[in-house]
Amino acid sequence: MTQDEPIMDGGGAADHDARVAGIVEQVKADLRLRPAEDSERTLRDRLGDAGIVLSDDELTRLNQEIQGGDGPAAAPPAWDAR
Repeated sequence: MTQDEPIMDGGGAADHDARVAGIVEQVKADLRLRPAEDSERTLRDRLGDAGIVLSDDELTRLNQEIQGGDGPAAAPPAWDAR
């Protein structure tokens, strides 16, 4: 498949908040599969890989959200028979 037309300005690029929210959801999902993993380390690594820099306060807030299970990723997967 080739690109034969120009991409619209910003096409495919998520804004900063959407990217951070996506990474938070990824880390929540990771921790459901590997609960012993260090959530803060995983969050920092994923943010760093994406080139996103946040303050320590924001990282702490996001890590607390991850630990608290806040949001849709905290629900058990559909295949979980609980």
